[in-house]
Amino acid sequence: MNKKDDLDHFLTTDGLDTRREKEIGQHIGYRYDVNLLPDDARLTPFLKKYMEKMGWEDLNWLEDVHLGYEEGRPAVFDRNINGWVTVPEGIALPDNQQDRDMLARELLIKFQMSRRHPLLQLKDVYGKF
Repeated sequence: MNKKDDLDHFLTTDGLDTRREKEIGQHIGYRYDVNLLPDDARLTPFLKKYMEKMGWEDLNWLEDVHLGYEEGRPAVFDRNINGWVTVPEGIALPDNQQDRDMLARELLIKFQMSRRHPLLQLKDVYGKF
């Protein structure tokens, strides 16, 4: 019986099957659950243009970015700063979770490209060149 046929695989093991999963210490869920993949039909105009500009066919590095909440406010988690970035007030949130997640991806990219991103501020203060 292979791992895919074993219904108790994730109950009886750590579920870390690939070398990459073992390296990062977590299960990569979207490899198995197509529902976790972003629906390209729901891309925002900004994300479409961004993908075209970058020459990308998908947003695989943003697949696990979702709109969450920090202290009761809608927010997206930025791994680079290890913190939550709250959604600016006045932005209407869509009713559909997939659309909310697309909005979160767009806001995360825009924040990471902005002069307000903490990593850019650190570079300005501590950069040698």
